[in-house]
Amino acid sequence: MYKIVSSVCFVALISFTNPSPPGHHKPWRLVWSDEFDYTGLPDSTKWGYDVWPPGRVNDEKQEYLYKDTSTVYASHGFLRITANQVIKNGDTSYRSARIVTKDKGAWTYGKMEIRAKVARGRGLCSAVWMFPAEQKYGNWPHSGEIDIMEHIGWGMNKDSIFQTVHTGAYNHVIGNQRGKRVFVEDPPADFHVYTIEWTSEYIDYSLDGQHTFRVSNDHKTTEEWPFNIPYFLIMNISVGGKWEGAKGIDPAIFPATMLVDYVRVYQ
Repeated sequence: MYKIVSSVCFVALISFTNPSPPGHHKPWRLVWSDEFDYTGLPDSTKWGYDVWPPGRVNDEKQEYLYKDTSTVYASHGFLRITANQVIKNGDTSYRSARIVTKDKGAWTYGKMEIRAKVARGRGLCSAVWMFPAEQKYGNWPHSGEIDIMEHIGWGMNKDSIFQTVHTGAYNHVIGNQRGKRVFVEDPPADFHVYTIEWTSEYIDYSLDGQHTFRVSNDHKTTEEWPFNIPYFLIMNISVGGKWEGAKGIDPAIFPATMLVDYVRVYQ
């Protein structure tokens, strides 16, 4: 598989970066989207699945399933990604979905916009993010990672959205990842629009149309800026990892669902 070490839902501290005004003035053109205006599993021409056992990354407790309608299903104009708790013979396990556009859609630069309502509950991380289609500069973190949105369900994190990038020079393992923690009162209560505008010079982050921060190209090496290669999209809910599970898992929250209204890619 393409990711042995994952940083999604493991960032405990986020460095604060002052926002800069967006600099893109050319009109964006829609090149890919899923509006989820159908019923059933995600569109197989657009989405595939990571099928992983528990514990593969970050001590996460969930199993990611393949084409399982109890963990991912579209209806009434929304995609539902659901984490479930399973108790059998006295043992507790968790099942979820991690869907990807790998081998179906990957882009270098563009505007990625997702309208979603994150899942609620201690022990969960709802995430929308991007990962390189090929490890051109080496395994994580050297080929980079773009976290469009992460939400953690405990403590003061409950009222925050995390927006982060990881590179060889800047990542959570060495404690200097580049990102922003954005206050949002009770994020699971409503839909929000999560956006990046990614060019050769910067990645601008926005939340509900409000610019939050910019990651600029240092023009040094790919250790600082590997973001000149194709990346694909990922959406998932993880359960009980090193970050999201730091305060335990609330058994009363299941089933827990992230609703996605649309995913749109512009260039």
